[in-house]
Amino acid sequence: MTDSFDGPPLTPPPERASFRDGVRFAFGTLTVLPARITRWDRPAARTGMACAPLAGLVVGALAAVPGVLLLLLGAEPLLAAAVTAAVPAALTRGLHLDGLADTADGLGSAKPADEALRIMKQSDIGPFGVIALVVVLLVQTAALSELYADSWVRGALAAVIAAATARLAMTLASRDGVPPARPEGLGAAVAGVVPRPAAAALAALATAAAAAAALPAGLPAAARSAAAVLAALLAAELLLRRCVRRFGGVTGDVFGALAEVSATTALIVLALG
Repeated sequence: MTDSFDGPPLTPPPERASFRDGVRFAFGTLTVLPARITRWDRPAARTGMACAPLAGLVVGALAAVPGVLLLLLGAEPLLAAAVTAAVPAALTRGLHLDGLADTADGLGSAKPADEALRIMKQSDIGPFGVIALVVVLLVQTAALSELYADSWVRGALAAVIAAATARLAMTLASRDGVPPARPEGLGAAVAGVVPRPAAAALAALATAAAAAAALPAGLPAAARSAAAVLAALLAAELLLRRCVRRFGGVTGDVFGALAEVSATTALIVLALG
């Protein structure tokens, strides 16, 4: 599989990017939703990656809608879960799953960094990539099925929290100090653009928002939602550090893997209890 996150090289940074520029960058880069990227430079990348969780909120909401409708029409939770899990893949053209498979192949190759990166750029998929895709999709569907079986509200909220947290993991991976593994692609475009204080503030805000959204269901539900976000970010951080050590930095494929791993972890925690 190729690194489908490749984009044009960044232009020299002009003035600060507006919030609208950042939203267009986030939606135009991380989703297939109509959003014309008006700027491709470091300031736009900085604002865009800070807006990544907002794109996740929209993707999660769009994923929850068909699942809830199927439940209301009498479908079983498993079918609703499968459709909900499929929507984010459709809204990203499968790029995050592609990145997960490529990263798994690169990490599992036991090759030096340059050869592992070459493997990740190839168009085929290896055994590690296949296993990663099967496990992640199976776990996501199983967790969502458990949640939908409890209530459509719990399942829908989980879909939104998981999608937003997945993009938040990308934001944190874009913080300063995280190098790119290649001189081109999304990794080079967004590596190191988000200041660490801003990344930490967004993580805290997302955790609090997830807890507040679940609070009507009680304090245990609120605590579980906050724990899901934190556990997902921890899993993504561990994978990020592994990839930086293994590849020398981040790539677009690594960002996709971080998104899928964090979303899956969040769904597992949310399905507990």
